[in-house]
Amino acid sequence: MMGLARFRLKKIKNLEFWKLFGSGTGEGFTPVPNFGVYGVLCVWENEDAARNALKNESLFKRYLSRASNTSTILMKPISSRGYWSGSQPFTPKKANPEEFVAVLTRATVRWSKLRSFWSQAPDISDRIGRDKNVMFKIGLGEVPIRQQLTFSIWNNLEHMKKFAHHAGSHKDAIQKVRKGDWFSEELYARFNVIEVNGNFRDFNQKNRN
Repeated sequence: MMGLARFRLKKIKNLEFWKLFGSGTGEGFTPVPNFGVYGVLCVWENEDAARNALKNESLFKRYLSRASNTSTILMKPISSRGYWSGSQPFTPKKANPEEFVAVLTRATVRWSKLRSFWSQAPDISDRIGRDKNVMFKIGLGEVPIRQQLTFSIWNNLEHMKKFAHHAGSHKDAIQKVRKGDWFSEELYARFNVIEVNGNFRDFNQKNRN
């Protein structure tokens, strides 16, 4: 279904940008694929278009009917920098400090830097996993090993910033990326989470109340 979905996605009205992903095993941030978990990212013309398509398009109906667990996360972008396949898919809106914050980082790793990149990923994954303010995290990939994406949801923007900028494996990795020019293309985006639906067993909602 993941392979054939691209032909159907191209025909869906008001769908401006989309990507299909596999996922990693363990904590998600590994080069070993998890053949049981997949992701679809869609950028819509507006929220009404998104809700209508999720409810009525046959492609999404098939996903929901065949998956044992799912999670649909509706978000609005509040900041974005960089490029994805040569384009900037997200148009930032005004942030709401009271809503949960999702963070998406996406990069194409240079062939010569693959070893360096994957040597950093386990430490970063462990740090995120130990942070009590992380509600959900997953590592995804467009192309195995090289085109990688991380996605996480946090209680609020301040908690996320504290993790991102505090001394440790994550900050050290960012400095190495900048100094070593690891990526041929990269994009960093933040979102406010509007709504979460589904029963995906790995979605940790321990801090929602």
